[in-house]
Amino acid sequence: MQRPMESVWDYPRPPRVEPTPRRIVVRHGGRTVADSQRAVRVLETSHPPVYYIPRDDVAAHLEPSRTSTLCEFKGVAGYWDLHVGDAVIQDAAWEYAAPSAGYEVLRGRLAFYPGKVDECTVDGERVVPQSGDFYGGWVTAEIAGPIKGAPGTQGW
Repeated sequence: MQRPMESVWDYPRPPRVEPTPRRIVVRHGGRTVADSQRAVRVLETSHPPVYYIPRDDVAAHLEPSRTSTLCEFKGVAGYWDLHVGDAVIQDAAWEYAAPSAGYEVLRGRLAFYPGKVDECTVDGERVVPQSGDFYGGWVTAEIAGPIKGAPGTQGW
């Protein structure tokens, strides 16, 4: 089934969180790291969706990182290092352990950077990572831009 196009410029600011029935899968090193049909997605102007997966649907060894960032809307994000076999992928995922008001549904959910793992899929479609080393958006065929993250777009 072909999905309707979504322009990232139609997404709101501040961001909106919505449930999605789509199957979200993260793989690395030949292993399934996460597999969920209970994810939520965050939609924010100029960004592709970011999928947040319930911790119960994550089947990987994660250790807390020392990294944290602040989102003016969602609050403080803590990062996680992913361990798969002998590989350690630093800051592969993040979460909002104590999200700001209005974003409480993100508590207990992890978002993965698609550019740091071998493969992320949405309903079987391989995701293209959002450009830039800070953003974690998941670009699929129905997402239209221009999308923030490429060189020269930091000031948008």
